[in-house]
Amino acid sequence: MMNNPENQSVSQPILTKKERHRAALRYMFMGVNNFNYETQQGPAVVFSLNKALRKIYPDDKDYIESLNNHFKYFNTTTAMANIILGASLAIEERDGGKSIESVQSLKTSLMGPFAGIGDTLIWILIPTILGSISGYMALEGNPVGAIIWLVFNIIFAFVKLKLWDLGYSSGVKLVTTLGEKLAIFTEAASVMGLTVVGALISTAVKVQTGLTFKTGAVKLPLQADVLDKIMPALLPVLLTVLVYKLIGSKRWTTTRIIVLLIVLSMVGAFLGILTPA
Repeated sequence: MMNNPENQSVSQPILTKKERHRAALRYMFMGVNNFNYETQQGPAVVFSLNKALRKIYPDDKDYIESLNNHFKYFNTTTAMANIILGASLAIEERDGGKSIESVQSLKTSLMGPFAGIGDTLIWILIPTILGSISGYMALEGNPVGAIIWLVFNIIFAFVKLKLWDLGYSSGVKLVTTLGEKLAIFTEAASVMGLTVVGALISTAVKVQTGLTFKTGAVKLPLQADVLDKIMPALLPVLLTVLVYKLIGSKRWTTTRIIVLLIVLSMVGAFLGILTPA
């Protein structure tokens, strides 16, 4: 009979290093190849972790609950995701079903900040520097430029494996060092995650009205002199609440909501109710 993962000691890990690296490689190859506009990298996360989670959760009910949790929205720089997913796997290996909320809070709170770091360093800084050097050498007919780019990507593949190991070891330290304080950390991570999502509403959602009330020679722009005075980004907040309510309805799918938003934008722009932000 297999031991319950919730009672597994840290000195006797459930997963071997080979199994952890197999999960990492599965994510490295499928991070953005199994992408959708509803949960983004969620399916890729499940694809990478499902075999490891099957070993952690021998009971079908616990296994399905964990998979459903990882199917939720997740999106960050693929290389930086290795740290987050490594830590998530370590926490689930340690605490089993009790860690579901902790894992989701961890992923939600870290994916935004890690994306900012990863996009800047990995997708902008490194390709700009190495790409410029390699591209210039290629234009000069020097094959070393192509070799430099190839060697870098091979080395970076090993770096991503190490990032997974770093996340895994940090996850183990997290649950062993904090102990009873893990609940406090979970709550703090939840608050941070909600803060990140809340900040995205005002920065990523752009909605403003072009309506202007006129009384004689007096003009009163609704957006600048009314709505912004009540609360900046009020319309984006209201739109977000609407979409949130629709997502919770069984009659509305994500595709229908997207079509609805497109129609509302076109009609609102045609009538002059909405203007470009």
